[in-house]
Amino acid sequence: MKGRMKQGRWPNLFIVGAVKSGTTSLYAYLGQHPDVFFPQIKEPHFFTRPKPSPAQRHLITFVRDESRYRDLYRDAAQYPWRGDASPSYLWCPEAPERIARVAPDARIIAILRDPIERAYAQYLMDYSEGAIHEPFYEALKTDWRRPDKGWGVSQLYVELGLYTEQIRRYRGLFGRDRVLVLLLEDLKTNARGVVRTIARFLGSDERSTGAIDTREAHNRYRQPKGAWARRVAGHPISRFLGERVVPRRLGVYVWERWFQKEAAKPARDERAARFLKEIYAPEITALEAELGRPLPELRRSWPRDAPATHRQPFSSREGADVSR
Repeated sequence: MKGRMKQGRWPNLFIVGAVKSGTTSLYAYLGQHPDVFFPQIKEPHFFTRPKPSPAQRHLITFVRDESRYRDLYRDAAQYPWRGDASPSYLWCPEAPERIARVAPDARIIAILRDPIERAYAQYLMDYSEGAIHEPFYEALKTDWRRPDKGWGVSQLYVELGLYTEQIRRYRGLFGRDRVLVLLLEDLKTNARGVVRTIARFLGSDERSTGAIDTREAHNRYRQPKGAWARRVAGHPISRFLGERVVPRRLGVYVWERWFQKEAAKPARDERAARFLKEIYAPEITALEAELGRPLPELRRSWPRDAPATHRQPFSSREGADVSR
C-alpha cells in the first residue's frame, strides 16, 4: 500500500506528434511553464507498446512497465498538467483508446507539418543517425514495400503523414474542444503566440508564458561530420549510452558538438516528392474538411510540375508506381 501511495499519477496532457514536426520544441517550451510537468524521458511511448525488431531495438527508447511509467510522474502531484510527448501516439491506432481509459479528460496537442517535408526530415534524421544508408527515394520505396509495419520495425515514412484519420481518432474520443491541432509553420514564425494559444487551451494563465524562452528551435537539422559519425551514432553501445546512461542534455550536447555540424539540407529527390504528393493530395483535402479551414502550410514544398491523381491512398500497394 505504501508503494502505491508513492506511485505517480497518470499524465493528462499529451503531445502526440507528428514526427519531425516540432514536438521537441513544444516539450522544451511547455516544460518551462509553472503549471506543466514533463519527465526527463520525452518519449516513453507507453501507450504505443512498441515491439521493435531486433535490428531497431537499440534505436528507440520506450517504457513498457506501468509502474515504471507512472513513476515518471511521482514528483508531479502539485502540477495541474502532467505531460507525455511521444510522437508515436498520433500514428498508433490503439493509443487514443489506451489513453482515454486512464485519462478520459486529457488534453491532446497534435502539431503537423507539410507531410512531404516531414518524410524527408525524418529520412535525414535516420540517415544522420546511421539507421538508414540508402538515398531518400530508394529508402522510401523499400519502406513502402515492406510487409511488416510498426513503430521500431519500419520507418513509416508515408504512414506517419496520413494525418486525417489520426486526428479523427482523437477528436472522436476526446471531443474537438480537447484536441488542439497546431502547425509547425506557426511555431517557426510565432513560437510565443503558439505557447500562449496552448496556455489558453489548458486554461492556464497566459502571463506565465512571458518567461518562457522560445528562441531556440530544438532538434533542427544538422549534418554528421562524416561517415565515422554515422557509424558511431548507429552503434548499439552508443545508443544505449545516449538513451539510458548519459543525461539527456549532456547527450544532446555531445552529439551536436562532436558528431554534427551546421549545414544546409541537401536537395531532396523530386521523384520521391512526386510520389508522396500523389498520396497526400487527397489526404490534405480531407484534413481541411475535417478541421474546417484551408491548410496551404501543409503543401508548401510540393512539386508543381506533376499534377496529383486524386485517389484513395492505400487502396492497393500497386496504386502508386515507385519502380522508376
